[in-house]
Amino acid sequence: MRSRSFAQAALALIVLSLAATPACAHVERGQAAGFLAGLHHPISGLDHVLAMVSVGLWGAQLGPPAVWLLPVTFPMVMAIGGFIGLIGVPLPGVEVGIALSAILLGFVVAREARPPLGLAAALVGIFAIFHGHAHGTELPPGQSGLTYSIGFVIATGLLHVTGITIGLVHRWRAGRIAIRVAGGLVAASGLVFLWRAVA
Repeated sequence: MRSRSFAQAALALIVLSLAATPACAHVERGQAAGFLAGLHHPISGLDHVLAMVSVGLWGAQLGPPAVWLLPVTFPMVMAIGGFIGLIGVPLPGVEVGIALSAILLGFVVAREARPPLGLAAALVGIFAIFHGHAHGTELPPGQSGLTYSIGFVIATGLLHVTGITIGLVHRWRAGRIAIRVAGGLVAASGLVFLWRAVA
């Protein structure tokens, strides 16, 4: 009974996170300055939030060592993408890459896919480049790229931790089902993001 209540509470958290405001995280051009702006940026767009939480959910499904490797890989590689964006190096198809990240990360969570660990980390790392570049290009001239970058890396890590925490329900059958349903919803949201990116 207690485990069922916990699973229901976790499902409610998942639904609430999916119902977050669908603002696009890339509309704050000229506003991103300093640590607090960097901290806020990843949570200001549903596309980023769903992808970051999905990394944590997938890690929780896979268990050790993926549960810590994937959430460490993403911010580290994202910082590289952020640096590329900060110095003004263009990266084609950033919005498409971000939408694809939601689709594929949602899909692997929905399927509870278990590829080799290296492949899972590579997939997460590729998408991290796009997310990082999107964050990096938001820094206005003359502002501190370092404090801004620290902020968005920390926020990303916290979103991964959120996914891992929700993923604790994976130990129960109802929780496993709830996580897979959430993955399907993330993938469906990614299709909407993709349509917006190419429309």
